[in-house]
Amino acid sequence: MSNIAIRVEHLSKQYHIKSAEDWHDRLGDKFADGLRSIFWRNARLHLGQKSFWALRDICFEVKQGEVIGFIGGNGAGKTTLLKILSRITEPTKGRAEVYGRMSSLLEVGTGFVADLSGRENIYLSGAILGMRKSEIDRRFDEIVEFSGLEEFIDDPVKHYSSGMYVRLGFSVAAHLKPEILVVDEVLAVGDAIFQQKCLGKMGDVAKDGRTVLFVSHNMAAVQGLCSKCYMLKGGQLVAQGAPRTVIEQYMAVGSSGQVTQVGDRQDRQGTGEIRIEEVSIRDGKGRLIDNALSGQDISIPVSYRSRDDKPVSRLDIHITFYTTLGQFMFNCSSEGSGYPFEVLPPKGRVVCHIPQLPLAPGRYVFNLFSTVEGVIADCVRQAGSLNVVAGDFFGTGKLRTHVDGFLVKHSWSTQTFADSSERSDDMLCGS
Repeated sequence: MSNIAIRVEHLSKQYHIKSAEDWHDRLGDKFADGLRSIFWRNARLHLGQKSFWALRDICFEVKQGEVIGFIGGNGAGKTTLLKILSRITEPTKGRAEVYGRMSSLLEVGTGFVADLSGRENIYLSGAILGMRKSEIDRRFDEIVEFSGLEEFIDDPVKHYSSGMYVRLGFSVAAHLKPEILVVDEVLAVGDAIFQQKCLGKMGDVAKDGRTVLFVSHNMAAVQGLCSKCYMLKGGQLVAQGAPRTVIEQYMAVGSSGQVTQVGDRQDRQGTGEIRIEEVSIRDGKGRLIDNALSGQDISIPVSYRSRDDKPVSRLDIHITFYTTLGQFMFNCSSEGSGYPFEVLPPKGRVVCHIPQLPLAPGRYVFNLFSTVEGVIADCVRQAGSLNVVAGDFFGTGKLRTHVDGFLVKHSWSTQTFADSSERSDDMLCGS
């Protein structure tokens, strides 16, 4: 028996866009069009159409029980792909085979009938999935409890907010036991607490051996939940593999990273014995980046030149990170790392390597300063910046995007007390 849940072969989707002229005809032309034959009118409209490919020659297979993440920029084709797999739209070319009952949450309110109540939509969704009423009855209370909408479950869903739609939609999709669960970025509509709740539920679904397709811009969630990741760009599948590897490639491709020239800046301090000329931030493979993941390995090359074009003795470089509001984060210093630069050439580059970047999501700036034999030779404030995106720093997939500041690797354990007196002593020490 095959263990394939989804097979996609040379899948392509083309859309047609009418030109502006078709929407700005004079009233007389529109009236005349109404008198012409339907065949002539369709032919005329077709002449003004342009087309683009939302997907081009996509091929992949998903095994049963896999959790697959899809990442890419806006317009990459992620949602179009999921709509084809969910049988919402038809492909232009190729084929997609789905083996098993699929439940999809692609847009707010997808599959709901606005005039029906939340209760009625739950039963309708179950019926569409081919479930018996008795099966839905057994899971109804669990669905409602997870959504937190007990008070509103008998109200028409047209009165629900977008957040309430998402709560009920995800609860229905996750609890009606589909073999394949498809979730688009729609979860971003919900509040942070419910997002974490949904991510936990998707983890439970995966542990049950069901297949999950997950589209998200939350890289920590993709990295923590998914066993494999696909990256789409311009409608094409450009990368696939381990989530961390593909995510780092996506961050590098989507980054506006560049070498920052600071040699001509006049707002600097120091003796001028050496001058810092340029700085950049790169990933573990040496690619220029402006965006990094929490926990990602990065490097910071710093180029310098001596004032008299003579070798430099006892040069130390310091890089200090701050928040955009000026709060100190941490300092990297060659002096404190035990790597002395006793004698360096008149012109060169030193590189700071930071394993597992310990910054929470946010935008940070850094200052650069150098010392020669302990005296400040050059100092450039706000020499560069770095945008940090949520990554799976702790290896749990549960990093919240609203965490502030500095991340520290740590662990927890429990202790048992031999008797009540030992416990009392410990409690007194901790008070």
